[in-house]
Amino acid sequence: MNQSYFFVGIGGSGMMPLAMILAGRGGTIAGSDRALDQGTVPAKFAALERLGVALFPQDGSGITSPDQIVVASAAIEPNVADIVAADRVGAQRLSRAELLSRLFNDSAMAIGVAGTSGKSTVTGMIGWILHGCDREPTIMNGAVMKNFARPEASFASALVGEGEVFVSEVDESDGSIALYDPRIAVLNNVSLDHKPLPELRALFGDFARKAQTVVVNVGDPEAAALAATLGAKRRSFAIEGKADLVASNLAPQRYGIGFDLTADGVTDRVTLAVPGRHNVENALAALGAAIAAGVPRADAVAAIAGFRGLKRRFELVGEGDGVAVIDDFGHNPEKIAATLDTLHAFPGRLLLLFQPHGFGPLKVMRRELVTMFAQRLRGDDLLVLPDPVYHGGTTSREVTSADIVADLAMQGAPARHIADRAAAAAHLVAQARPGDRIVLMGARDDTLSLLAADMVAQLQQRSPA
Repeated sequence: MNQSYFFVGIGGSGMMPLAMILAGRGGTIAGSDRALDQGTVPAKFAALERLGVALFPQDGSGITSPDQIVVASAAIEPNVADIVAADRVGAQRLSRAELLSRLFNDSAMAIGVAGTSGKSTVTGMIGWILHGCDREPTIMNGAVMKNFARPEASFASALVGEGEVFVSEVDESDGSIALYDPRIAVLNNVSLDHKPLPELRALFGDFARKAQTVVVNVGDPEAAALAATLGAKRRSFAIEGKADLVASNLAPQRYGIGFDLTADGVTDRVTLAVPGRHNVENALAALGAAIAAGVPRADAVAAIAGFRGLKRRFELVGEGDGVAVIDDFGHNPEKIAATLDTLHAFPGRLLLLFQPHGFGPLKVMRRELVTMFAQRLRGDDLLVLPDPVYHGGTTSREVTSADIVADLAMQGAPARHIADRAAAAAHLVAQARPGDRIVLMGARDDTLSLLAADMVAQLQQRSPA
């Protein structure tokens, strides 16, 4: 692959792994990013440079030839200097999804992972199973996979393999899921996030019907309704229900969970190093996909036991003064509920910092977020909301974090609005006492992980000598 690509926003969670795959396949890769210009998360850009990626300011200076293919995410606006430069020199432009879908659709064994929640974890699990079973997959993930991370490659959100399998999560939030033609489609769940449910039903349904095999969660009402339209191509899974793959006898642990897997009349005990009922569903999805791809069931069960999880997915960052700090990607009602349910299964107060991932999603999810928090927060828990993440550009601010807190106050839920994120974090550290769990939740902001590490350091500094 002797082609030159320039990624506008190369540090994004969907852009960086795609750039890594193309670099691993011999492409000439360059890029820019606002976070690079601002000096945030420097380790990420150092990792790209180690792969031979040339980095430029986001001022148009890196785009000089019509032979470059300029790739931009949906978040990049048309007046950004790099886009203006691409138009000026006549460079071909592609969206991230257009480029990724071409690579995906060209693969002999394309496995696409869809659903409102759990996509990155399921993708990582499938990839790890296939890697452990010598299938040499290429993996495109939106999160760092701990199993593949090394000191010299700490941002391992992609893996370039020599085999025929391409495993990728596919995104419904911008409608680009329509571009993908999977051999095996995975559908974990369908719930409100970026789009209204009728639109999501159509997107997920069209995606599933294109596949030869659909691995679908019939324990999720919306996914089950879609599964009923798929006929013989579906391979279903559920927790304690009627399905092709069934999980039962769940045994939760603080940072893991075990369960019995029954498939094709045979029962195996599965042990996971990631916690929570939602990860049992994720594991069923991954095992179903791996088996559909030809991996023997016993080999898949053995391999998934070694899956160590993803960065920012219920990640224990550290402890100080008897307080644990957990970094989590939870940003919609379903994801956040899963995290809270997992934590509430064990003793300890929860101190939550939830940074909404945009004003638009906050408006769409307002009612569902408020209902979920009101139902799941306990009397001694505390929820703090700073203002939503904002990376620039034009956006409507009809619904704010303060509105969410006001709604929760009317229901007697323990929540506060502290606009400045650093002040919100400092408030939680000051409130924390031994036995508490501090949880940072949110998406589209890599600096949340830095904040989590800083909070651990603050707690450790106050620990008794």
